[in-house]
Amino acid sequence: MRVTGRVLVLGGTGEARRLATGLDAEGVDVLSSLAGRVADPALPPGGVRIGGFGGADGLVAWLRANPVRAVVDATHPFAAVMTASAARAAEVTGVPLLRLQRPGWRAQPGDDWRWVGSLEEAAEAVAGFARVFLTTGRSGLAAFAGLTQEVLVRSVDPPEPPLPARTTVVLERGPFSVADELALLREHRVDVVVTKDSGGHLTEAKLTAARELGVPVVLVRRPPLPPGVPTVATVEEATAWVLRHV
Repeated sequence: MRVTGRVLVLGGTGEARRLATGLDAEGVDVLSSLAGRVADPALPPGGVRIGGFGGADGLVAWLRANPVRAVVDATHPFAAVMTASAARAAEVTGVPLLRLQRPGWRAQPGDDWRWVGSLEEAAEAVAGFARVFLTTGRSGLAAFAGLTQEVLVRSVDPPEPPLPARTTVVLERGPFSVADELALLREHRVDVVVTKDSGGHLTEAKLTAARELGVPVVLVRRPPLPPGVPTVATVEEATAWVLRHV
């Protein structure tokens, strides 16, 4: 039996796909919205829309034209613009909003982590290293365009310029095992890894590999969440919240 009322899931993460799968199994009419930045995204069950809303005002207009019972923002921890737009749209329309965000990573014994507040600060932090591995996503690579050392970039789709002058691009889709990451770091003789504090197990292997090889990691802190938005850390908590609202 289908549950009355549609739920909008702002997706693009593994948690969003798992949430949509679980809600669909519970009979919830779920619509997942994907930004469309990946050429061949893994689509969740249920309805899917691809493309942006046009900021907070665009999302407000969409919600008024397409009424839903609730919205779950399960976008990437660094999708700050979308998260802010969702908070503003929920405030204006009165639609219940939940933020589903996985916990960040925690350092383990042997880790050499250097925290920074932005991609620009990360670029400054790697100035003294010879071979840099960038795993920050292709949309923010312009911050590193001025690097002159060897730079390894891994992404699902080809990155767009500007890029560092001596860039090697590896096109691969994760998840990657620790053995995969060890082999990559050794092959390219990486002496520093740059990444965002995305959290989760799917991309954690590079941190384990860096620890085993004694390679330092420059970690970009997450942007703050909008105040007043209820937040949960697990798909199970998000599922229970949605079922209460539909």
